[in-house]
Amino acid sequence: MTVASSHRVEESTLLNGRVRLLQPARGYRAGMDAALLAAAVAARPGETVLEAGCGAGAVLCQIGARRPAVRFLGVEREADMAALAHRNLVLNGLDGEVAEADVAAGFAALDRPRADCGVSNPPFFDDPQSLRAPDPAKRGAWMADDGLEAWTEFLLAGVRDGGRILMIHRADRLADLLALLGRKAGSFRILPIQPHADRPAKRVIVQAVRMGRAPLVLLPALVLHDGSDAKHAPAAEAILRGAAALDLD
Repeated sequence: MTVASSHRVEESTLLNGRVRLLQPARGYRAGMDAALLAAAVAARPGETVLEAGCGAGAVLCQIGARRPAVRFLGVEREADMAALAHRNLVLNGLDGEVAEADVAAGFAALDRPRADCGVSNPPFFDDPQSLRAPDPAKRGAWMADDGLEAWTEFLLAGVRDGGRILMIHRADRLADLLALLGRKAGSFRILPIQPHADRPAKRVIVQAVRMGRAPLVLLPALVLHDGSDAKHAPAAEAILRGAAALDLD
């Protein structure tokens, strides 16, 4: 089973078997960040969820398993990954499409209606000097060639007024996220994600409302590990298995 001659594909499962996902055997593979982002999306039946840089569709498929009757629009610049994301939507019986397009070209280039919700797990680095050269198969997932601004501008343009934008990123980029999204959005709700209760947050999930004006809210942190022999703390394990969601509202 292949997407392109250079990519061997393997099937795995997510959310305790509720999602079937085809991914390249070599290169970037969906992990905890995708699962946490999907768990935070409170899309309602009939709404459209837009994902910037959807890769193989792990976030979209996990949202679909959690939120029935939602429609999806994935955007992915790599042709083989866009095709794989489309296959995964079909494999999981989800309604939607995947557009082969570059986030840097802007949302208007897609010629699609604005979505109710926009999400992204963008590349975490935009300075090639800040990261040892990644495996070529993983570079697109780790390096934002056009900077974080291209991703925030895409989502701000792609979501209707009153719609929600959710992004997961490194905690040390929180100020940048707030400044960039704050150009056209507000009503921020921020969820820190800590590896342990006594360690600083390494990730944040930021939810914003396009044209929102409510005060910023810093939510209690999600702690991933509790020091026990279990792989994850009970709350985190429930989220990763699909038994619980992340409530940012």
